[in-house]
Amino acid sequence: MEHLHQEKVSYWQLVKNGIFKENTIFRLVISLCPAVAVTNSVRNGFLLGVAVLFVQVMVNSTVAMLRNFIHPRVRIPIFMLIISGWVTVIDLLMAAFARAAYKEMGLYIQIIVAFASILVRAEMFASKNRLAPSFFDGLGSGLGFLIALVIISFFRELLGRGSLWGFPIVEAKPMLIMLLPTGGFFAVGILMGFFNWIDMRFYGGKGAGGAGGH
Repeated sequence: MEHLHQEKVSYWQLVKNGIFKENTIFRLVISLCPAVAVTNSVRNGFLLGVAVLFVQVMVNSTVAMLRNFIHPRVRIPIFMLIISGWVTVIDLLMAAFARAAYKEMGLYIQIIVAFASILVRAEMFASKNRLAPSFFDGLGSGLGFLIALVIISFFRELLGRGSLWGFPIVEAKPMLIMLLPTGGFFAVGILMGFFNWIDMRFYGGKGAGGAGGH
C-alpha cells in the first residue's frame, strides 16, 4: 500500500514537472514556432495544444511499450515514424471534426512531426521507462504545452482584438501589435519571466533550461 502511494506521488510529480518546472515553452524554451505563429486566438492555441497533448501522450506510450524491441542504432528514425503516425491520426481527426480551425492552422498540425519537444521526451524518458510513468510524463509535458499556448493566446487575443474565442469582451482600442509575431515574442518573453520567478520562488531555481527549436 505504501509503495502504491509513493508511485502515485511520483506520477503526480511527473505531471507537475511537465506543467511548471520543465514547461516546454516557458522553461525549456523549445517548440517556440507555434507559440508565436498560432496563438493570435484562444481557439487556435487551444486546439493546437490539444493536438500536441494527444500526440505527446500517444508517442510516449507507444515508445515505452516498444522500447525493448527498438535497436538503439535506429531508434531516432523509429521514433520519428511513431510520431508521424500519431500526427497523421490527429491531423485527420481535426480535418474531419474541426474544419474551420483546421483551415487556419492545418499546416501547424502537420509540422508537429518536427516539434523538438515530442522527440525529446521520447528519447530522454519514454525509451528508458515503463508504460505508466511514460504516460504521465507525456501527459505533463503535453499539458504544459497546452496551458502555455492558452495563456499566450489569452493575452494576445484580448489585447489585440478585445475578444476571447472570437467573442467581444472589451470595447477599448485594440493593440494590433499583439497579433503580429512581435507581439507573440513579447508575450512569450513576459510569461517566461513569470515562470522563471515561480521556479526561483518554489523550486530554488533548479529547473531545466534549454535551447530554442521548432
